Amino acid sequence: LWTRLAPEPTSGGGMPDADVPVRWELARDEGLREVVAEGVATATTAHGHSVHVDVDGLDPVTTYWYRFTVGDFESPVGRTRTLPAPGDSTERLAFAFASCQNRQDGYWTAYPHLVEEDLDFVLFLGDYIYESGPNPAKLRPHPPQAQDLAGYRDRYGLYKGDPGLQAAHAAYPWLVIWDDHEVDNDYAGDVPEEPDEAFLERRAVAYQVWWEHNAVRLDPPDGAELVIHRSFEVGDLARIFLLDGRQYRSDQPCEADIGPVCEAGDDPARTLLGDEQESWLFEGLDRSDARWNVLAQPVVMSKVAIPLGETTLFNLDQWDGYVPARTRLLDHLGQGQATNPIVLSGDIHVSGVGDLMADFDDPGSEVVGAEFVVTSISSLFEPAFIDIFEAALAANPHVKYGEARSRGYVRCEVTPESWRADFRYVDGIDTETSPIRTASSWVVEDGRPGVRSA
Repeated sequence: LWTRLAPEPTSGGGMPDADVPVRWELARDEGLREVVAEGVATATTAHGHSVHVDVDGLDPVTTYWYRFTVGDFESPVGRTRTLPAPGDSTERLAFAFASCQNRQDGYWTAYPHLVEEDLDFVLFLGDYIYESGPNPAKLRPHPPQAQDLAGYRDRYGLYKGDPGLQAAHAAYPWLVIWDDHEVDNDYAGDVPEEPDEAFLERRAVAYQVWWEHNAVRLDPPDGAELVIHRSFEVGDLARIFLLDGRQYRSDQPCEADIGPVCEAGDDPARTLLGDEQESWLFEGLDRSDARWNVLAQPVVMSKVAIPLGETTLFNLDQWDGYVPARTRLLDHLGQGQATNPIVLSGDIHVSGVGDLMADFDDPGSEVVGAEFVVTSISSLFEPAFIDIFEAALAANPHVKYGEARSRGYVRCEVTPESWRADFRYVDGIDTETSPIRTASSWVVEDGRPGVRSA
């Protein structure tokens, strides 16, 4: 459970320089009459008066409601839900996944619809905030760029003040990872986008503020490192691996975000996950008895070639810039010890569905898994590149679906027999509300790793 005391969330929080006791209650009913757990947590100055409460001893597959109280002030009532116990027979899982909500680009019109879904949780794949400074041409320009503790806290305060986002957090538990904009655009490990000798200090405060503003079962960071990769078991139905694609990666190769793959891009010593996280993932996959094994991570894993004249370009911030690391991972998935691998990705502000191939250059190669890429909540895909993106789909036969013009989220329904993904798009983000529709649906069947249209 999570909250933060911040009467002035975009101006330093507005709290006195003192720790504050916060009462919390958890109940089986929305009116909080049947309380099953309660206590007092401390909102500390050191952590921005945020509160993290880890309640144990709860029943599996159960909906609970919770509330925080400080003096005469009561929070709105939130709702959460527990997962099935590890190994328990589980017949259904429903969740949505989303990413990339640049506030400058438009309104978050998807969230009111997300609240109306029947979900067990929401999975967010990164770029929860954007650290960038103001763009006067945008719909809702940012304040100055976030670079220090106060700036990152105020940026989360701005984003979390959105009523639709608040309602989505109050309706479901969230599983969250980060991508780059929680710190700095396209940073890689200890390498920022632009040279900065103090970057690790900036990364440290950004990681701290990410922890302060998310309901995560993690200890607070101490310095410039925070281990966020972890896994969750959903009964015997699914195991979800939440991966960190930023903190441990090698710098992007070839001195370009988009370009041909140079010799450095083929260096097997380069990594996207880092050696320790990669080993942890492989060991977890080898031990998993789940029907579906899910890799939730920020950037597109599939090879996506972009023909442009006589040159073929790649997005080198994605796994295309880390080919040997991707090959190691796909080879491991191809060994078949972890059944039904599903990769969930975000970052690129487009939707996509594809087969993960043992060898993307061989159309007859074995299919080892499926990838679903979610579009953004609001972040725009550069309009000048839309036609290039759409033309590139034909050059990538393993990509079965791609769409760059719409914003929204993906709703997934998982059973022992199949995985269904519905791509849900709003009509627009230039007004505060918008209708939503299901534009495309895809299915993976148990034991058959390829995707097919539903």
